[in-house]
Amino acid sequence: MKKKDIIVFLVIFSVIIVFLILMYTFFSMPSNIDPLSLGGGSKVGLLELKGIIYDSRSFVDDIGRFLDNSSVKALVIRINSPGGGVAASQEIYEAIKRAAEKVPVVVSMAGVAASGGYYSAIAADSIFANPGTTTGSIGVIASISQFYRLLDKIGIDNEVIKSGKFKDSGSATRKMTADERAYLQGWIDDAYEQFVETVAEERNLSVAEVKKVADGRVFTGRQALELGLIDRIGDLHDAVMTAGGMAGISGEPTVLEKKKKKLTLLDILLGDVEESASQLLGDNLEIQYIMP
Repeated sequence: MKKKDIIVFLVIFSVIIVFLILMYTFFSMPSNIDPLSLGGGSKVGLLELKGIIYDSRSFVDDIGRFLDNSSVKALVIRINSPGGGVAASQEIYEAIKRAAEKVPVVVSMAGVAASGGYYSAIAADSIFANPGTTTGSIGVIASISQFYRLLDKIGIDNEVIKSGKFKDSGSATRKMTADERAYLQGWIDDAYEQFVETVAEERNLSVAEVKKVADGRVFTGRQALELGLIDRIGDLHDAVMTAGGMAGISGEPTVLEKKKKKLTLLDILLGDVEESASQLLGDNLEIQYIMP
Protein backbone atom coordinates (compact mmCIF):
# COMPACT_ATOMS: atom_id res chain seq x y z
CA MET A 1 0.00 0.00 0.00
CA LYS A 2 1.30 3.39 -1.00
CA LYS A 3 1.99 6.07 1.59
CA LYS A 4 -0.76 8.23 0.07
CA ASP A 5 -3.29 5.41 0.42
CA ILE A 6 -2.32 4.89 4.05
CA ILE A 7 -2.83 8.58 4.81
CA VAL A 8 -6.25 8.55 3.11
CA PHE A 9 -7.23 5.44 5.08
CA LEU A 10 -6.18 7.00 8.41
CA VAL A 11 -8.10 10.20 7.64
CA ILE A 12 -11.26 8.29 6.79
CA PHE A 13 -10.86 6.07 9.86
CA SER A 14 -10.38 9.14 12.09
CA VAL A 15 -13.48 10.81 10.66
CA ILE A 16 -15.55 7.69 11.38
CA ILE A 17 -14.28 7.52 14.98
CA VAL A 18 -15.04 11.21 15.56
CA PHE A 19 -18.50 10.72 14.06
CA LEU A 20 -19.24 7.78 16.36
CA ILE A 21 -18.08 9.73 19.41
CA LEU A 22 -20.28 12.70 18.46
CA MET A 23 -23.27 10.40 17.91
CA TYR A 24 -22.68 8.70 21.25
CA THR A 25 -22.41 12.03 23.05
CA PHE A 26 -25.53 13.41 21.40
CA PHE A 27 -27.78 10.46 22.06
CA SER A 28 -26.44 10.00 25.60
CA MET A 29 -27.21 13.56 26.66
CA PRO A 30 -29.90 13.55 29.33
CA SER A 31 -33.02 15.61 28.92
CA ASN A 32 -33.01 18.89 30.82
CA ILE A 33 -36.22 17.82 32.53
CA ASP A 34 -36.42 14.69 34.63
CA PRO A 35 -40.09 13.64 35.01
CA LEU A 36 -39.46 12.51 38.59
CA SER A 37 -38.42 16.04 39.55
CA LEU A 38 -41.75 17.53 38.47
CA GLY A 39 -44.10 18.37 41.28
CA GLY A 40 -47.66 19.65 41.42
CA GLY A 41 -50.85 17.64 41.86
CA SER A 42 -51.26 14.13 43.18
CA LYS A 43 -49.78 11.35 41.10
CA VAL A 44 -49.31 7.59 41.08
CA GLY A 45 -45.70 6.55 40.50
CA LEU A 46 -45.18 3.60 38.16
CA LEU A 47 -41.97 1.61 38.45
CA GLU A 48 -40.99 -1.54 36.56
CA LEU A 49 -39.17 -4.58 37.91
CA LYS A 50 -38.38 -6.74 34.90
CA GLY A 51 -35.97 -9.44 33.84
CA ILE A 52 -33.74 -11.60 35.99
CA ILE A 53 -32.89 -9.93 39.29
CA TYR A 54 -29.10 -9.71 39.33
CA ASP A 55 -28.75 -6.63 41.50
CA SER A 56 -31.13 -4.49 43.55
CA ARG A 57 -29.33 -1.15 43.76
CA SER A 58 -30.85 0.57 40.73
CA PHE A 59 -34.40 -0.45 41.64
CA VAL A 60 -34.00 0.53 45.29
CA ASP A 61 -32.58 3.93 44.25
CA ASP A 62 -35.54 4.47 41.90
CA ILE A 63 -38.02 3.83 44.71
CA GLY A 64 -36.23 6.42 46.81
CA ARG A 65 -36.43 8.98 44.02
CA PHE A 66 -40.17 8.43 43.66
CA LEU A 67 -40.71 8.83 47.40
CA ASP A 68 -38.68 12.06 47.39
CA ASN A 69 -41.25 13.57 45.04
CA SER A 70 -44.02 15.06 47.20
CA SER A 71 -46.55 14.75 44.38
CA VAL A 72 -46.30 10.92 44.37
CA LYS A 73 -49.07 9.73 46.65
CA ALA A 74 -48.98 6.04 45.72
CA LEU A 75 -46.77 3.55 43.90
CA VAL A 76 -47.54 0.80 41.40
CA ILE A 77 -44.79 -1.77 40.91
CA ARG A 78 -45.13 -3.56 37.57
CA ILE A 79 -43.35 -6.91 37.87
CA ASN A 80 -42.32 -9.06 34.94
CA SER A 81 -39.55 -11.23 36.36
CA PRO A 82 -38.81 -14.93 36.92
CA GLY A 83 -36.76 -14.01 39.99
CA GLY A 84 -33.03 -14.07 40.55
CA GLY A 85 -30.51 -13.81 43.37
CA VAL A 86 -31.74 -14.46 46.90
CA ALA A 87 -30.17 -11.40 48.54
CA ALA A 88 -31.13 -9.07 45.67
CA SER A 89 -34.75 -10.24 45.83
CA GLN A 90 -34.77 -9.74 49.60
CA GLU A 91 -33.39 -6.21 49.28
CA ILE A 92 -36.08 -5.28 46.75
CA TYR A 93 -38.72 -6.76 49.05
CA GLU A 94 -37.41 -4.65 51.94
CA ALA A 95 -37.38 -1.50 49.78
CA ILE A 96 -41.00 -2.04 48.72
CA LYS A 97 -41.98 -2.73 52.32
CA ARG A 98 -40.38 0.53 53.49
CA ALA A 99 -42.17 2.38 50.69
CA ALA A 100 -45.50 0.86 51.80
CA GLU A 101 -45.01 2.46 55.21
CA LYS A 102 -45.08 5.89 53.53
CA VAL A 103 -47.51 5.57 50.61
CA PRO A 104 -49.92 2.89 49.33
CA VAL A 105 -48.08 0.36 47.15
CA VAL A 106 -49.82 -1.91 44.66
CA VAL A 107 -48.14 -4.62 42.58
CA SER A 108 -49.28 -5.38 39.06
CA MET A 109 -48.00 -8.73 37.81
CA ALA A 110 -47.38 -8.91 34.07
CA GLY A 111 -46.55 -12.15 32.24
CA VAL A 112 -44.28 -13.60 34.94
CA ALA A 113 -43.81 -12.73 38.60
CA ALA A 114 -42.32 -15.88 40.01
CA SER A 115 -39.88 -16.95 42.71
CA GLY A 116 -37.83 -13.81 43.53
CA GLY A 117 -40.34 -11.79 41.49
CA TYR A 118 -43.09 -13.11 43.76
CA TYR A 119 -40.93 -12.59 46.86
CA SER A 120 -40.59 -8.93 45.92
CA ALA A 121 -44.33 -8.59 45.29
CA ILE A 122 -45.56 -9.74 48.68
CA ALA A 123 -44.25 -6.59 50.38
CA ALA A 124 -46.98 -4.53 48.69
CA ASP A 125 -50.32 -3.56 50.18
CA SER A 126 -52.19 -5.29 47.36
CA ILE A 127 -51.22 -7.66 44.54
CA PHE A 128 -52.94 -7.79 41.15
CA ALA A 129 -52.30 -10.46 38.54
CA ASN A 130 -53.79 -11.29 35.18
CA PRO A 131 -55.70 -14.59 35.01
CA GLY A 132 -52.87 -16.11 32.97
CA THR A 133 -49.92 -14.58 34.82
CA THR A 134 -47.26 -17.13 35.79
CA THR A 135 -46.47 -16.75 39.46
CA GLY A 136 -45.52 -18.80 42.52
CA SER A 137 -42.41 -20.96 42.12
CA ILE A 138 -41.76 -20.56 45.83
CA GLY A 139 -38.44 -22.25 46.37
CA VAL A 140 -34.67 -22.06 46.07
CA ILE A 141 -32.30 -23.53 43.52
CA ALA A 142 -28.55 -23.77 43.02
CA SER A 143 -27.18 -25.06 39.74
CA ILE A 144 -23.69 -26.53 39.83
CA SER A 145 -21.88 -27.13 36.56
CA GLN A 146 -19.25 -29.88 36.63
CA PHE A 147 -16.76 -30.84 33.93
CA TYR A 148 -14.27 -32.99 35.81
CA ARG A 149 -14.94 -35.94 33.48
CA LEU A 150 -13.93 -33.81 30.51
CA LEU A 151 -10.75 -32.73 32.31
CA ASP A 152 -9.91 -36.39 32.95
CA LYS A 153 -10.33 -37.23 29.27
CA ILE A 154 -8.03 -34.47 28.07
CA GLY A 155 -5.48 -35.02 30.84
CA ILE A 156 -5.86 -31.84 32.89
CA ASP A 157 -5.42 -31.96 36.68
CA ASN A 158 -6.69 -29.32 39.09
CA GLU A 159 -4.93 -29.03 42.44
CA VAL A 160 -6.63 -27.03 45.22
CA ILE A 161 -5.00 -25.92 48.47
CA LYS A 162 -7.69 -24.93 50.95
CA SER A 163 -8.17 -23.99 54.58
CA GLY A 164 -11.09 -26.35 55.23
CA LYS A 165 -12.88 -29.23 53.57
CA PHE A 166 -15.87 -27.11 52.52
CA LYS A 167 -13.91 -24.17 51.08
CA ASP A 168 -14.27 -25.33 47.46
CA SER A 169 -17.71 -26.91 47.76
CA GLY A 170 -19.48 -26.82 44.42
CA SER A 171 -16.24 -27.02 42.48
CA ALA A 172 -16.69 -27.75 38.80
CA THR A 173 -13.47 -29.73 38.61
CA ARG A 174 -14.31 -32.66 40.87
CA LYS A 175 -17.19 -34.80 42.06
CA MET A 176 -19.16 -33.53 45.06
CA THR A 177 -18.78 -35.46 48.33
CA ALA A 178 -21.68 -36.64 50.49
CA ASP A 179 -20.68 -34.20 53.25
CA GLU A 180 -20.67 -31.30 50.78
CA ARG A 181 -24.08 -32.25 49.43
CA ALA A 182 -25.52 -32.30 52.96
CA TYR A 183 -23.86 -28.97 53.77
CA LEU A 184 -25.17 -27.28 50.61
CA GLN A 185 -28.63 -28.74 51.13
CA GLY A 186 -28.68 -27.11 54.57
CA TRP A 187 -27.73 -23.81 52.93
CA ILE A 188 -30.59 -24.17 50.46
CA ASP A 189 -33.02 -25.23 53.19
CA ASP A 190 -32.34 -22.14 55.29
CA ALA A 191 -32.96 -19.80 52.34
CA TYR A 192 -36.12 -21.77 51.59
CA GLU A 193 -37.37 -21.39 55.17
CA GLN A 194 -36.79 -17.63 54.93
CA PHE A 195 -38.93 -17.52 51.77
CA VAL A 196 -41.73 -19.59 53.31
CA GLU A 197 -41.78 -17.60 56.55
CA THR A 198 -41.96 -14.29 54.64
CA VAL A 199 -44.85 -15.51 52.47
CA ALA A 200 -46.69 -16.79 55.53
CA GLU A 201 -46.27 -13.47 57.34
CA GLU A 202 -47.23 -11.24 54.41
CA ARG A 203 -50.14 -13.34 53.12
CA ASN A 204 -51.58 -14.14 56.55
CA LEU A 205 -51.11 -17.86 56.06
CA SER A 206 -49.62 -20.51 58.30
CA VAL A 207 -46.21 -21.93 57.48
CA ALA A 208 -47.87 -25.31 56.94
CA GLU A 209 -50.30 -23.80 54.42
CA VAL A 210 -47.49 -22.17 52.49
CA LYS A 211 -45.39 -25.34 52.42
CA LYS A 212 -48.25 -27.19 50.72
CA VAL A 213 -47.69 -25.03 47.63
CA ALA A 214 -44.04 -24.07 48.14
CA ASP A 215 -42.49 -26.94 46.23
CA GLY A 216 -41.34 -24.93 43.22
CA ARG A 217 -44.63 -25.17 41.33
CA VAL A 218 -45.88 -22.23 39.30
CA PHE A 219 -49.50 -21.13 39.20
CA THR A 220 -51.71 -19.03 36.97
CA GLY A 221 -52.97 -15.79 38.41
CA ARG A 222 -56.38 -17.37 38.89
CA GLN A 223 -54.92 -20.33 40.78
CA ALA A 224 -52.79 -17.98 42.91
CA LEU A 225 -55.91 -16.04 43.89
CA GLU A 226 -57.63 -19.22 45.04
CA LEU A 227 -54.55 -20.12 47.11
CA GLY A 228 -54.38 -16.69 48.75
CA LEU A 229 -51.05 -15.81 47.13
CA ILE A 230 -52.42 -12.66 45.47
CA ASP A 231 -55.33 -10.32 46.20
CA ARG A 232 -57.14 -9.58 42.96
CA ILE A 233 -57.38 -10.39 39.28
CA GLY A 234 -56.80 -7.29 37.19
CA ASP A 235 -54.50 -5.54 34.75
CA LEU A 236 -52.15 -2.60 35.09
CA HIS A 237 -54.96 -0.05 34.72
CA ASP A 238 -56.88 -1.73 37.56
CA ALA A 239 -53.78 -1.55 39.76
CA VAL A 240 -53.26 2.15 38.98
CA MET A 241 -56.89 2.98 39.72
CA THR A 242 -56.76 1.05 43.00
CA ALA A 243 -53.52 2.73 44.06
CA GLY A 244 -55.02 6.13 43.27
CA GLY A 245 -58.13 5.33 45.27
CA MET A 246 -56.06 4.16 48.24
CA ALA A 247 -54.22 7.49 48.12
CA GLY A 248 -57.45 9.49 48.00
CA ILE A 249 -57.05 10.54 44.36
CA SER A 250 -60.41 10.91 42.65
CA GLY A 251 -60.91 9.93 39.02
CA GLU A 252 -58.16 8.79 36.66
CA PRO A 253 -54.79 9.33 38.37
CA THR A 254 -51.91 11.03 36.63
CA VAL A 255 -49.16 8.42 36.25
CA LEU A 256 -45.55 9.40 36.73
CA GLU A 257 -42.96 7.05 35.20
CA LYS A 258 -39.21 6.88 35.24
CA LYS A 259 -37.69 8.42 32.14
CA LYS A 260 -36.72 5.76 29.64
CA LYS A 261 -33.00 5.50 28.99
CA LYS A 262 -32.10 6.43 25.42
CA LEU A 263 -30.27 3.70 23.59
CA THR A 264 -26.92 4.83 22.29
CA LEU A 265 -25.09 3.43 19.31
CA LEU A 266 -22.66 1.68 21.63
CA ASP A 267 -25.54 0.15 23.60
CA ILE A 268 -26.89 -1.35 20.41
CA LEU A 269 -23.50 -2.60 19.24
CA LEU A 270 -22.19 -3.89 22.56
CA GLY A 271 -25.31 -4.63 24.55
CA ASP A 272 -25.20 -4.74 28.34
CA VAL A 273 -21.53 -5.53 28.89
CA GLU A 274 -21.71 -5.27 32.66
CA GLU A 275 -24.54 -7.78 32.96
CA SER A 276 -22.92 -10.19 30.53
CA ALA A 277 -19.61 -10.00 32.37
CA SER A 278 -21.30 -10.66 35.71
CA GLN A 279 -22.78 -13.85 34.29
CA LEU A 280 -19.54 -15.03 32.69
CA LEU A 281 -17.33 -14.22 35.67
CA GLY A 282 -19.77 -15.07 38.45
CA ASP A 283 -19.35 -17.89 40.94
CA ASN A 284 -20.11 -21.43 39.88
CA LEU A 285 -22.41 -21.76 42.88
CA GLU A 286 -25.11 -19.27 43.81
CA ILE A 287 -28.47 -19.85 45.47
CA GLN A 288 -31.35 -18.21 43.70
CA TYR A 289 -35.04 -17.47 44.05
CA ILE A 290 -35.62 -18.11 40.36
CA MET A 291 -38.00 -20.04 38.15
CA PRO A 292 -35.91 -22.49 36.08
